[in-house]
Amino acid sequence: MTVILDRRTLLGGFAIGAASLTVAPAEARGTKSCTFAVLGDWGRDTPEQHNVAAAMGRAAAEAGSDFVLAIGDNFYSDGVTSTDDPLWQSVFEGVYTHPALQVPWYALLGNHDYRGNPQAQLDYSARSKRWRMPARYYQVADASLARADTELFAIDTSPFVERYRENDGPIGSNTRSQDVPTQLAWLDHALSQSRAKWKLVTGHHPIRSGGSGHGDQPEIIAQVLPILNRHGVQAYIAGHDHDLQHIRRDGIDMIQCGGGMEARPVQPVEGTRFCRAAAGFGMVRVAGDLLSFDLRDERGASLYNASVPVRVTA
Repeated sequence: MTVILDRRTLLGGFAIGAASLTVAPAEARGTKSCTFAVLGDWGRDTPEQHNVAAAMGRAAAEAGSDFVLAIGDNFYSDGVTSTDDPLWQSVFEGVYTHPALQVPWYALLGNHDYRGNPQAQLDYSARSKRWRMPARYYQVADASLARADTELFAIDTSPFVERYRENDGPIGSNTRSQDVPTQLAWLDHALSQSRAKWKLVTGHHPIRSGGSGHGDQPEIIAQVLPILNRHGVQAYIAGHDHDLQHIRRDGIDMIQCGGGMEARPVQPVEGTRFCRAAAGFGMVRVAGDLLSFDLRDERGASLYNASVPVRVTA
């Protein structure tokens, strides 16, 4: 699997500015496509959050986005207390108001969400026309994915992290209540049954990262990465570190969009194709034999884009 990169990336190992890749529209190639926005680490009322929300709305409208993938840390700093928590209005309903964002939001839990009442985020699905969290880990069931011969699996990564489970507070009790071996068995089985051209996995915590906040996640490397490699997963989408990154390593493309409401320092690591300390979001498009993605800043400017051709198996 190769990644199409701009000249600066090829010469320098990672991109500082925007890439120059242009992907032909799917319609011109006679293929069916799926497009979605990716937003991580977003649930705090900051100027950057509002800027990202407006820019993401414009980008989603332009691209005809089918849904939003909300990859955790949905509510800072301690999740929500219930489905009536005021944070639902102040950092979700009242912020992402653009008409193009009134589409399904497939959400997963982050570590900050585990500091509150995680079940309330699942329960809110019954109240909201767009919030979708049917379980703590699940296969995203959107017609646009089937149209693009794609299967997307959302996993719940916080229970994997030992330091959370050892915590004496709510994050400890909440993560200890979850059955990690059962989740791993589910992921392994679900991927083994998939016959989709594209198999994608998303989780809050990254596999590899150059972010100053957290970096590589040993438990995900040890427990999840072997399953992804065994079943030919082409891309893993994550957040947690508050930045934008693309890392190609361990046989997989790692797309990281954790800049939903702020930015923190980041540096290139082994496999880095791009990294930027920027608030922002991602746009992903799957069409035929190509997955393309665009990492954008809080004003909507494209910082980097690349494509991944489908993996050919014997």
